[in-house]
Amino acid sequence: MVVGLLVTAVGVLVSLGAPIGRLPGDLTLRRGPLTFYFPLATSVAASIVLTLLLMWLGRK
Repeated sequence: MVVGLLVTAVGVLVSLGAPIGRLPGDLTLRRGPLTFYFPLATSVAASIVLTLLLMWLGRK
């Protein structure tokens, strides 16, 4: 239930335009009309946070 509420909260923040992502390690390549965005640092940060959260929830 906690994970569901967390996912919902992040979804609401993203839909409202909160600046989630765009960390200094994220890659953005622009070539003419094409833009490629790869959220490398955001993915690593999300992985660390989720790992710690799930480890904490698993101990209870």
